[in-house]
Amino acid sequence: MQSEILVNSNAQEIRVALTENNELAELFIEHRTNKSIVGNIYKGTVTKILPGMQVAFVDMGLDKSGFLCANDVDITKIPESKKKDWPVNYEKKLTPNLEEKNSYSREQSTIGQINHKVSIQDLLEEGQEIIVQVTKNPLGTKGARITNYIGLPGRYLVYLPAAKDTFISRRIEDDVERNRLKTIFEEIGNPDDGYIVRTAGQDCEKSDFVLDLSFLYRLWDNLKKKEKETLPCSLLYEDLNLTFRSMRDLFTSDISRVVVDSKLEYQSCLEFCKNYLPHIYNKIELYQKSQPIFDHFGIEIEINRALDRKVWLKSGGYILIDETEALIAIDVNTGKYVGHNDPEETILKTNLEAVKEVVSQLRLRNIGGIIIVDFIDMLKEENKETVWNVLTQSLKSDRSRTKILKISELGLVEMTRKRVRESLVQTLCNTCSYCHGKGHNKSPTTICNEIIRSVQRLDNSNYTNRKTATIEVHPSVYEVFLKEECYCLEQTEQESNLDINLLENHKLHQEKYNITINQIPHIEKGA
Repeated sequence: MQSEILVNSNAQEIRVALTENNELAELFIEHRTNKSIVGNIYKGTVTKILPGMQVAFVDMGLDKSGFLCANDVDITKIPESKKKDWPVNYEKKLTPNLEEKNSYSREQSTIGQINHKVSIQDLLEEGQEIIVQVTKNPLGTKGARITNYIGLPGRYLVYLPAAKDTFISRRIEDDVERNRLKTIFEEIGNPDDGYIVRTAGQDCEKSDFVLDLSFLYRLWDNLKKKEKETLPCSLLYEDLNLTFRSMRDLFTSDISRVVVDSKLEYQSCLEFCKNYLPHIYNKIELYQKSQPIFDHFGIEIEINRALDRKVWLKSGGYILIDETEALIAIDVNTGKYVGHNDPEETILKTNLEAVKEVVSQLRLRNIGGIIIVDFIDMLKEENKETVWNVLTQSLKSDRSRTKILKISELGLVEMTRKRVRESLVQTLCNTCSYCHGKGHNKSPTTICNEIIRSVQRLDNSNYTNRKTATIEVHPSVYEVFLKEECYCLEQTEQESNLDINLLENHKLHQEKYNITINQIPHIEKGA
């Protein structure tokens, strides 16, 4: 599978597109004024401990405090004086988290942490200084997710000073190669340290890892020195910018080239590769055509398509993607596709085509959290099994961690995808200022009825003089009143003992209206 990395860089933002077989697979966007802080290391101060939630909040000098769970605290760094109140024989209960990710990214949790049973209040105290690393950017009103287990990523490996074990990327599936890599780190690694062999480390020689380790050891030593000299709530280490991270984390043997459209960024990439990634130096290219790079490669069209609710399939079917705060619902429909003879065959073909598009959209839109896919109902169990197997196989190309359940009797698939950063919609769009994210507004007829009920609630029993009600409404509501609700308005005037004066106000929201009551002299009939 031929892949490319395309970099669009300007003074405002950096956009990196990963293409597979000439199609957009993943998109990363970083604004110059709002850079990602994932991977950054801070010297923070514990500001609040919540025993009921087993979390602590840490001030890192940012707008919002970081969110630190009990299991993200490295207990090997806890002073012996604090361990006197811990459970008896707690050390025997400790089990290392040996989960291996598909590939390593600083947007994922640290591997090798310990699932201990020690309470947060026995680990930390308010005012305590602590070194933390960001694993998730702030999302909405939530602060950054942080960990006390530090991980320093290199080209071929990740150095984990507190893990004390070696982990191999699950993408390296060959058992012989996995054993070879384990043996290498038994020879060159420190028994008191931990390491992750990244996918890029497959087939690498011992000398490649030694160079990576030498750099990461120096970086860690400098961090420890800087920690002693730095005041609390300060940045100790800042991860690379998006362009350099992409070359470090995304470049594999499948990548044929990296194309950059900025001369300045191109020179920076060459300098970076010369010092850290010399093997890809000759694969960096400068884009020099007059047409914008994302237009030339068809990326802009794909980005706009990824913001639509409806995604068409080649057969004529389509999927609908609805994002909420709690979950994402994906609905599969046959649409224009009617098949030939067998309805079950038509449904199976549509579902199989939808599977690949669903996985593609999950990666491209960076959708995370709970995901429900509503496939078209299939009668045959073997067809359900086929769709589930294809979905499971397709998800192997996804770098984010996913968990998937079997297709239910209702044709639903429940799955989770690790949420590590904002989705594409959250990155590029704002909540609609008119509907405030509801996706709909009350109809003008509904507003007319609301206004009539509001007028009927007015209590005029204490007044002998007739009054005038001036009602300001949106033009669409005004039009419905005149054309459809005129009789109802006259009846309300009689029942409420009011003279109603209806006015248009173009500045009002369609759902808003103003009712003003002014008392006027009572005029006798026939006067």
